[in-house]
Amino acid sequence: MSTIHSRNTRDPSLHQALIPPLFLVGLLTCSIRLFGNTASDGPNQIALILAAGVAIIIGLLNGYRWKELENGITQGISLAMGAILILLVVGSLIGSWILAGIVPTMIYYGLKILVPSVFYAAACVICALVSLATGSSWTTAGTIGVALIGIATAQDLNLGLAAGAILSGAYFGDKMSPLSETTNLAPAVSGTNLFAHIRHMIWTTAPSITLALILFVIAGLFSTNPQNKDNLDPILRTLENQFEIGPHLLIPVVFVLILVIRKIPAFPALLLGTLVGGLFAVLFQHKAVLTYVGETDLPTGWALLQGVWMVFYGGFELHSGNALLDDLLSGGGMSSMLLTVWLVISAMMFGAVLETTRMLQTIGAAILSLTKGTGSLIFSTLLTCIGTNMLAADQYISIVLPGRLFRVEYQKRQIESKNLSRALEDGGTLTSVLIPWNTCGVFMSQTLGVTTLIYAPYCFFNLINLVVATIYSFTGSTTGKLPKSYSDEKSSLV
Repeated sequence: MSTIHSRNTRDPSLHQALIPPLFLVGLLTCSIRLFGNTASDGPNQIALILAAGVAIIIGLLNGYRWKELENGITQGISLAMGAILILLVVGSLIGSWILAGIVPTMIYYGLKILVPSVFYAAACVICALVSLATGSSWTTAGTIGVALIGIATAQDLNLGLAAGAILSGAYFGDKMSPLSETTNLAPAVSGTNLFAHIRHMIWTTAPSITLALILFVIAGLFSTNPQNKDNLDPILRTLENQFEIGPHLLIPVVFVLILVIRKIPAFPALLLGTLVGGLFAVLFQHKAVLTYVGETDLPTGWALLQGVWMVFYGGFELHSGNALLDDLLSGGGMSSMLLTVWLVISAMMFGAVLETTRMLQTIGAAILSLTKGTGSLIFSTLLTCIGTNMLAADQYISIVLPGRLFRVEYQKRQIESKNLSRALEDGGTLTSVLIPWNTCGVFMSQTLGVTTLIYAPYCFFNLINLVVATIYSFTGSTTGKLPKSYSDEKSSLV
């Protein structure tokens, strides 16, 4: 039965609430069918905006005023401003780190060390360690991930598998690190404490990452292509000719990792990393910078400054004569992220309209009404997190909204709140990167240069973890119940 609000607004019926999501699914299907891999270059944005328009019409019919909906959209988009700023600065960081020889150096040494047979498993482990230390999958992908995908490209490896390995490791650390925002957000929303939450996640995370590593090892053994080794020498020589290569150029990478470990927020940490990259370009890559600038009447010092400034906003272009390397080391700059920013804004607009008109809440309540036992409740939590990731297109909303919806029900059924917090991470944190229009999926696709639909099947850790969590939810083997006299509200104070 609809709930009547002030100003004669009312909650949507379930049928009304499902219309915009179904309309979006239809449009996105058409978008992919018509435009393929270029769907995120504009068609998907149009689909999201049109679907938001359908939700707006339903909201108006239910008594909402345009001003209310507009305010909701503005507030919803404002939630993504942090992600947008990070996207822009990552674009600058990638460009400056290429020009400074930082990414070329990582690729150079990686080509010498990471042979194809161990690449996928090694990439997963490296990214897991970095993400565990920093608590940020975005920082891991934007730094180490960019270099690893470059190595995979140079060795002619499966880029979907490579990106899947990178993201499996990155999201393992993002999920388990006490420095991660989502790892802190999930227990805060559910009412448990941080370290109880992390310990409880081991039940799903440990077997998932173990199985994922086994699959990456097998993939490496069966996809090895020894004939490509002969192609590496020309690439290494070209890197040496185009850039100054040396271990000192890895200092900015260490610098950024130290900043993040010391809990400096991602945006200022990456911005400082970008500026340090520009400084290293001026100090160590005179030839590369001046070649990039081209003919100019400016004095050398001013030309170097111009080159760094240009790469911050426009990215870098390499013209070495080696087509593979030119494609690999051309990119970055804030301008490269503008399509992505457009997609983020469109996705957040759609999610904001659904939340403002209470369509998300209506869908969540319908799911909750179907839950009978503990297993179905936890499974419903997982599905709601996935659905919210798809509809609201934001990882944080996929944790906060289901957490709000299900917390009271977990308390009523005397289920320990750490089960809710684990389900929020299993269903919310780990699936966000698998959805093309989610902010995480958009960021990773743009940063690694591999479309979401290509890498998603190879995110073994993320996919296996979801299966393991589902199995646990119905077997109840790791689900603890509170004594009847215990009030779970007390745990929220821990």
